[in-house]
Amino acid sequence: MKPTLRWLRIPAAVLMLGTAIALAGPRRVWDALSGADPAWLLAGLGCAIAANLVSALRWRALCAWLGMRAPMRWAIAVYFQGVAVNALLPGAVLGGDVLRAWRLRELGHSGLEAGLSVLLDRISGLWMLVVIGALALAGGVLDAGEVPAAAAIGRVWPATAPLGPTAAACLAAAALVALPWLVLRLSLRTPVHRDGSRVARLRTHLLRQGMSTPYVLQAALSATVQVFSVGALLCAARSLGADLPAWAVAAAAVPIFLMATLPVSFGGWGTREAAAAIALGAFGTPVAVAITASVIYGGYALVQAPGGWLAGRRADALR
Repeated sequence: MKPTLRWLRIPAAVLMLGTAIALAGPRRVWDALSGADPAWLLAGLGCAIAANLVSALRWRALCAWLGMRAPMRWAIAVYFQGVAVNALLPGAVLGGDVLRAWRLRELGHSGLEAGLSVLLDRISGLWMLVVIGALALAGGVLDAGEVPAAAAIGRVWPATAPLGPTAAACLAAAALVALPWLVLRLSLRTPVHRDGSRVARLRTHLLRQGMSTPYVLQAALSATVQVFSVGALLCAARSLGADLPAWAVAAAAVPIFLMATLPVSFGGWGTREAAAAIALGAFGTPVAVAITASVIYGGYALVQAPGGWLAGRRADALR
């Protein structure tokens, strides 16, 4: 993308965010923000920091799976530098992802593995977000009694009716978690004609490393990341007095977080707030509160940005 178009994301983000606040009512948003509970705000910030810390560990584990050495303190510092880039520069999450791949190449690793580590790391997180959100929505709706559980599941898949709603939901979640593993395993079994290519060597390395243990570790770390991320959003909503159940926030987090990753704005601003107004509003949250909760969630990244940038500048001394 041309630099001029890239920097146009800043006014685009301001316009989208301003439009969302205008529709909600600037005074209502300000009243909600000024009355936020500091204890819940700090708890949300702690969850956001923990989510990024576990994300860094997940990325490092993925690098090791792909055969790349990445010291732990270096990986954490570079990951938080990526968080700072995402928060302060145009391009949503793309800027931080490119930076992480570039820093891996500085360690002497191939561009193929470096880029693949960032891509798979991003996919891992988003896929687990969808799984957790779908499971939370299904469990919340069924437990709330709004849909007769056994009858609803039986209509969708009659073979699961004898299992009961809880067992059926767990089986569905396990199947969703295992699906990428199955796709990856089948793709690695596909012969590569250029046996001496970098792709062929990477394929051989992955087959030698094994699939099950590294994948389970990735799934567990991704689940932990999303639990902390949803926790940060939940704390932001709680700080404003919103009494949403955790399952509703987990379900709403899927469109909110996905919209924030779109590279059409600045740091996810605007797109995230629009999604929050719709997703949280679907569960009865006032629009002003939903947008303010999203602003607080975005603010957690801004708070971490200066420390992340300073940590990234020290990364060279840690490798």
